[in-house]
Amino acid sequence: MSSLDIPCSRTECAERRGGSKVFMSTRNLSILSIIVILVVWELSTSILNLIPALFLPSPSRIVLDFFRTMITPFAGATFIEHLLTSLYLVVSAFIIAVITGVTLGIFMGWYETFDRIVYPIFQLIRPIPPLAWIPLAIVWFGIGVASKVFVIWLSAFVPSLINAYIGIKMTDRTLIEAARVYGAKDRDLLWHVSIPSGLPLILTGIRLSLSNAWMTIVAAELLAASAGLGYMMQIARRTLEPSIIALGMLAIGILGTLMTRGLFILEKKLCPWREQQTS
Repeated sequence: MSSLDIPCSRTECAERRGGSKVFMSTRNLSILSIIVILVVWELSTSILNLIPALFLPSPSRIVLDFFRTMITPFAGATFIEHLLTSLYLVVSAFIIAVITGVTLGIFMGWYETFDRIVYPIFQLIRPIPPLAWIPLAIVWFGIGVASKVFVIWLSAFVPSLINAYIGIKMTDRTLIEAARVYGAKDRDLLWHVSIPSGLPLILTGIRLSLSNAWMTIVAAELLAASAGLGYMMQIARRTLEPSIIALGMLAIGILGTLMTRGLFILEKKLCPWREQQTS
């Protein structure tokens, strides 16, 4: 008999029904709040004209510009082309940041000698804002894609490294000693004890890295870009089209939210025990 065939007790069934009711009510409340904000926004900008369109464009105007830029190029490209350009930069830099950040964080957390060598250098570089590296990025990589990816990588690299480092350092010593009793070697301890123990923190760092990457995309696309959401927003600023700026901002927000949500679902699949501990 599978776990799906086991009947639940009256108390367990009531708890499940109660939990789903709470989830539905929370989701409905979230949807309702978004609808209320959009209605008030539209009323105050488009219908009642309480706020000038130059300061805050109406939702209807943003939607119209969305469909317009889907067909007619703006700033040399359609909206989809701008979006795909930014998505390529963010995903490329994010993947590189996760690979380098998590790997370095694990090595620093596990190997004491390596930690003593790298940690002071990392602490010296970490407070420098990613945008401060733009002049050097241009000198090193020119004004092409590589310099943009480098700037985004810097912002996404730090959370992955820090969370991987802390996750390995916080491994319960009892688990390590228990594994050693059964003859586990250092490599086994790292792969089968420390990394699984620190996985929730590592995945949290990866989600933070993704958020940082999206927050840096607009500034990164100032580097002689010819397409991208950030470039589109900069051209709209020059031509005084705030609805296009708002469209770019909303696109970044929605894409970032969807990708972060996807990582959160992956985290729940990889670390099911974490949800049980917090429930």
